[in-house]
Amino acid sequence: MAKSVIIVESPAKSKTIKSFVGRGFDVVGSMGHVRDLPKSRLGVEVDDGFTPKYVIPTGKRKTVTALKKAVAGATTVYLATDPDREGESIAWHLAEALGLESPQRIEFNEITKKAVQRSLENPRQINMDRVNAQQARRVLDRLVGYKISPLLWKKVRRRNLSAGRVQSVAVRLVCDREREIAAFTAEEYWTITAEFIPDGERKPFKARLAKVDGEKANPKQQEQAEALVAGLKAVTEYRVDSVVQRDQSRKPPAPFITSTLQQEAARRLGFSARKTMSVAQQLYEGITLGAQGSEGLITYMRTDSTRIADEARDETRQFISSEFGEEYLGGGVARSRRRNVQDAHEAVRPTSITRKPDEVRQFLTQDQFRLYQLVWQRFLASQMAPAIV
Repeated sequence: MAKSVIIVESPAKSKTIKSFVGRGFDVVGSMGHVRDLPKSRLGVEVDDGFTPKYVIPTGKRKTVTALKKAVAGATTVYLATDPDREGESIAWHLAEALGLESPQRIEFNEITKKAVQRSLENPRQINMDRVNAQQARRVLDRLVGYKISPLLWKKVRRRNLSAGRVQSVAVRLVCDREREIAAFTAEEYWTITAEFIPDGERKPFKARLAKVDGEKANPKQQEQAEALVAGLKAVTEYRVDSVVQRDQSRKPPAPFITSTLQQEAARRLGFSARKTMSVAQQLYEGITLGAQGSEGLITYMRTDSTRIADEARDETRQFISSEFGEEYLGGGVARSRRRNVQDAHEAVRPTSITRKPDEVRQFLTQDQFRLYQLVWQRFLASQMAPAIV
C-alpha cells in the first residue's frame, strides 16, 4: 500500500513526528541541505544574473539516493523542513534534487501532535520569495569569501584568515570602536558620599552631595573635592528635610527571542551560544516523556519576534489565574515593533505552560532541565502583572 512521505531535516524529529501521524506516513530525514555551491570553484555565474550553480556534495549522494527510494511511489510528499528561510531553501533543494513534481510544503512552530496534524491539514506551495532571499545570502557569502579572502592573504600574508559577509563588517565595527576608545580624552570628576546614623538608631544610610549653595555639586579636581569634604565635616548637625516613599512598578520581560535566550542562558546558566542552541534544538525536536510518548517541549528557537499565538496566551492566562489568582494576570507583552524583524514565527516559549519543569525533570538531562526551566519561567513571567517593589 502506497504511503505519504514526510521529509524533515533532522532524523531526531522523525521518531516524534512518526508517533503523531500513524502508519499511513513514512518520516525520513534529509540531514540538512542536499545541494550546495561547489567547493572547488566559484559556482556563481556573475555575468548571467549571479545565477548559482548547485551540485550534490559527495557526502550527500547516499542520502539523496535513499530519499529518492523513500519517495518512489509515494501518494504525497510533504516537505517539513524548518519554518524559516533556510528551511524553505532546503525544501526547494529537496524538490529539485529528488525531481518532485508537486511536493506539499508544511511547517510547524512546535513539534506537538496538534501542530503537526494542523500543518498536514493546511499544506502550501514552496515560497520562492523565501528561497530567493536565502539564495541571495548564500551567493553573497560565496562572492565575498572567494573574491576578498585571496586579497586578504596577499596583504596580511596569512592564508588561515578569511573574509566573510558578516565577519568582515563585524571586524570593521570593532576596529572603528577601538579607534574611538583610543581617541577618547578622559576627564577627571569626583563624587562625594556621606554615611549618616540617625539619633537613636544603629543602622546607617548613605547620601550623595547633590548641590552646594543651590548649584550642582560637580568638583573636577581632588583639591575641590577635599575642600567640600572639609566643609561638610565642619557641620555639627544634619537634618532630614523630607522623606518620600513610593512604589515602583517593574514590567514583566518579553518572551525570549534567539538573542535574548542566548544572553540569559550565558548570564544565568553559563552556557555558550552554541551550547544554548544545541540544547534548545533537543527540546524543540522532542523528548520522550514516559507513557506520554515523545513531545517537543519548546517552540522553534530561531526567531526575532516576541509574538505568541492566541491559543498559547489563553492557556497561560488560565494557568496563572488558577495557580496564582486573577490579580497576577497581566496584559501580556506587546509584539516587538523593532525595525527589520522578520516576524516569521513566534517567540521561544514552552509548547504547553501546564507542563511544569519539575514534572518533566526526570526525563531531561541536567542541561535540558535548566534551559527548559529558564524558557518556562520567562514566558510565564511575560504574561503576569507588573511587580510592585
